[in-house]
Amino acid sequence: MTDPADLTALDLVALYRAKKLSPVEATEAVIARHALAEPKVNAFVVFDAEVARAAAKASEARWWKGAPAGRLDGVPVSIKDLNIAKGWPTRRGSLTTHAAQVEAQDAPLPARLRESGAVLLGKTTTSEFGWKGTGDSSLTGSTRNPWNLAHTTGGSSAGAAAAVLTGMGPLASGGDAGGSIRIPAAFSGCFGLKPSYGRVPAWPFGGQGTLSHVGPMTRTVADAALFMDVVARPDLRDWYSLPDDGRDWLAASEGGVTDWRIAYCPRFGAVPVDPEVAALVERAARSFEQLGARVEEVRAPFDDPIDTMMPFWLVGLFGPLGGLPEAERAKLDPGLRAWVEDGRRVSLKQHFDATTARAELGARMRRFHEDWDILLTPAVAVPALPVGALVPPGWPLGDNWLTWTPFSYPFNLTQQPAASIPCGFTKAGLPVGLQIVGGHQRDDKVLRAARAYESVYCIAALKPPLA
Repeated sequence: MTDPADLTALDLVALYRAKKLSPVEATEAVIARHALAEPKVNAFVVFDAEVARAAAKASEARWWKGAPAGRLDGVPVSIKDLNIAKGWPTRRGSLTTHAAQVEAQDAPLPARLRESGAVLLGKTTTSEFGWKGTGDSSLTGSTRNPWNLAHTTGGSSAGAAAAVLTGMGPLASGGDAGGSIRIPAAFSGCFGLKPSYGRVPAWPFGGQGTLSHVGPMTRTVADAALFMDVVARPDLRDWYSLPDDGRDWLAASEGGVTDWRIAYCPRFGAVPVDPEVAALVERAARSFEQLGARVEEVRAPFDDPIDTMMPFWLVGLFGPLGGLPEAERAKLDPGLRAWVEDGRRVSLKQHFDATTARAELGARMRRFHEDWDILLTPAVAVPALPVGALVPPGWPLGDNWLTWTPFSYPFNLTQQPAASIPCGFTKAGLPVGLQIVGGHQRDDKVLRAARAYESVYCIAALKPPLA
């Protein structure tokens, strides 16, 4: 029998329903996989086997009675350590936080997961306060890419990517304010969905505010859709959360892309795209023609909005961190500390101008999607960086990490749904991601396109040799 740690969430639920596997057996398999993989990849800051075992035992009793609590009952799930979860500390990748300060309540996402009967495993690693797109922090060190331990998973949802790929739970939550779901999904070879802003409620309101989206990281598109069925529900604590339209996201991911108009954009602005990345993404984009869609290469629909992004990003870091006492501020990653100080110098006029430019960008993309069902781009311009690097070796655009991910942050500004799905490997064996972008609140189209692509490129078969 296949090791339960390698099964998808949908597979687990089907086996539970048929009484061919119990949540206790699945959870024990994940705990055993954690013992094997965690020392190599460093995916968790908290792994609570006893809490997981208790939840699995309660789930088993419900399944034996034929009364599961919800669609994820008994499925092991991890929580990114920027999201608060009851009973565990929220370390945020930072030495300025404290392990003894445990949370008294759940944020909306873990609350919905618990209500569905999911088995919460613990908290996964993140770059410090999610400030950068690589998978290391002063608190936990480096989270390593399961395909090549000398390379980063990407960040900031670093541990989430490493966990799902190595079988430490089929589902993981991620967060994305500038690419932090899609970058590690692309670098590490899993599926990552940044839902429309407000689709998955978030609380407390973080420093990155209306840039920050919460969503799933999984080994298959169907698992991500199943995750959305549980967590894409409004919560009164998040006044931005979208109303529940009763949609079945798993069903919405079916249907294919026949007769869709698909725009393919191979580059944004002057940012160089690695030749291997470019070739793999173009091949993936053209494969949609085999699926019945009309694919047309287009120019970027906007100029590079990095100057619009930076005031929001810097102020979002300065807001929660600028008031730290000097002794605490000295504990921050030096790069983060420098950006906090840059945030202190952002003027009201700069922030106002950025807000105005953001509004125009969002309106432009709404007009764009009147003509195009989805937009395809590389998820990231380069393959996974070496561990410890902030930018690729020899990178010509300076030391700002956002310059090597020009395809991600624009869609945080516009709040559109976007996903990264694996589309191949470089000659060095590093994964490459295809980005699928949907129109405003058209998460269903992103999931449909991604699931259609799975029929061309089976991402479920991707398993790093580590596991």
